[in-house]
Amino acid sequence: MPAVLHNNIRRLRFERGMTQEELALRVGVSRQTIMSIERGATNPSVLLAYKVAMALQAPVTEVFQMEGGLVPV
Repeated sequence: MPAVLHNNIRRLRFERGMTQEELALRVGVSRQTIMSIERGATNPSVLLAYKVAMALQAPVTEVFQMEGGLVPV
Protein backbone atom coordinates (compact mmCIF):
# COMPACT_ATOMS: atom_id res chain seq x y z
CA MET A 1 0.00 0.00 0.00
CA PRO A 2 1.48 3.38 -0.96
CA ALA A 3 2.02 5.97 1.74
CA VAL A 4 -0.81 8.45 2.33
CA LEU A 5 -0.53 11.53 4.56
CA HIS A 6 -3.49 12.26 6.85
CA ASN A 7 -3.91 15.31 9.06
CA ASN A 8 -5.88 16.65 12.02
CA ILE A 9 -5.62 20.32 11.08
CA ARG A 10 -9.38 20.94 10.99
CA ARG A 11 -9.99 19.34 14.40
CA LEU A 12 -7.05 21.12 16.00
CA ARG A 13 -8.09 24.47 14.49
CA PHE A 14 -11.62 24.08 15.87
CA GLU A 15 -10.30 23.13 19.31
CA ARG A 16 -8.27 26.35 19.29
CA GLY A 17 -11.03 28.53 17.84
CA MET A 18 -8.90 29.32 14.78
CA THR A 19 -10.10 29.92 11.23
CA GLN A 20 -8.29 28.80 8.10
CA GLU A 21 -7.45 32.44 7.45
CA GLU A 22 -5.88 32.89 10.90
CA LEU A 23 -3.81 29.73 10.51
CA ALA A 24 -2.72 30.81 7.03
CA LEU A 25 -1.60 34.21 8.32
CA ARG A 26 0.39 32.61 11.13
CA VAL A 27 2.29 30.28 8.81
CA GLY A 28 2.63 32.69 5.87
CA VAL A 29 0.55 30.95 3.20
CA SER A 30 -2.84 31.53 1.59
CA ARG A 31 -6.12 30.29 3.02
CA GLN A 32 -6.47 28.16 -0.12
CA THR A 33 -3.21 26.38 0.73
CA ILE A 34 -4.48 25.54 4.23
CA MET A 35 -7.80 24.36 2.77
CA SER A 36 -6.00 22.15 0.23
CA ILE A 37 -3.80 20.57 2.91
CA GLU A 38 -6.79 20.01 5.24
CA ARG A 39 -8.67 18.20 2.45
CA GLY A 40 -5.65 16.06 1.66
CA ALA A 41 -5.41 17.41 -1.88
CA THR A 42 -1.91 18.81 -1.22
CA ASN A 43 0.94 17.49 0.89
CA PRO A 44 2.88 20.22 2.69
CA SER A 45 6.64 20.56 2.56
CA VAL A 46 8.45 19.45 5.71
CA LEU A 47 9.02 23.11 6.66
CA LEU A 48 5.35 24.00 6.16
CA ALA A 49 4.24 20.95 8.16
CA TYR A 50 6.38 22.11 11.08
CA LYS A 51 5.08 25.69 10.78
CA VAL A 52 1.48 24.45 10.84
CA ALA A 53 2.22 22.30 13.89
CA MET A 54 3.88 25.23 15.67
CA ALA A 55 0.94 27.52 14.88
CA LEU A 56 -1.45 24.90 16.25
CA GLN A 57 0.80 24.39 19.31
CA ALA A 58 0.90 20.65 18.71
CA PRO A 59 3.61 18.11 17.88
CA VAL A 60 3.96 17.56 14.14
CA THR A 61 3.14 13.87 14.73
CA GLU A 62 -0.22 14.88 16.20
CA VAL A 63 -1.03 17.08 13.22
CA PHE A 64 0.17 14.71 10.48
CA GLN A 65 0.18 10.90 10.29
CA MET A 66 1.34 8.63 7.51
CA GLU A 67 -0.62 5.52 6.56
CA GLY A 68 0.98 2.80 4.52
CA GLY A 69 4.63 2.45 3.85
CA LEU A 70 7.37 2.35 1.32
CA VAL A 71 6.98 0.53 -1.95
CA PRO A 72 9.12 -2.63 -2.02
CA VAL A 73 11.92 -2.71 -4.61
